[in-house]
Amino acid sequence: MAGFRLRVSPFFRKLLLALVVALIAVYLAFGAFLWRTMHKPPEEFGRVMAKMPGPFVFLLFPFETMWVHARTGNLNLGDPAPDFSLMKVDKSGYVRLTDLNKRQPVVLVFGSYT
Repeated sequence: MAGFRLRVSPFFRKLLLALVVALIAVYLAFGAFLWRTMHKPPEEFGRVMAKMPGPFVFLLFPFETMWVHARTGNLNLGDPAPDFSLMKVDKSGYVRLTDLNKRQPVVLVFGSYT
């Protein structure tokens, strides 16, 4: 029994190749957009991610790996904490780390107690 062989026209091959190249280009461009966005301040990154469609980004891209590399800093043990500002809970203004540090020592605790 002879094997079945599908004949594809040259036009269809070119069309399929163009489609694959276009999809790869879109994937790489969107990945570059995410990478650039991850290097922006957290507020701007949050605004962009709030508009992403569901788990789309997390399924198609190595999001966690990209995030770890994008947010890696260059602090060493004993270095002073970088200055930052956070909005107050009542949204009446911002609090800066340097302003708090002038009055008293500050301890930053990262974790969840829920």
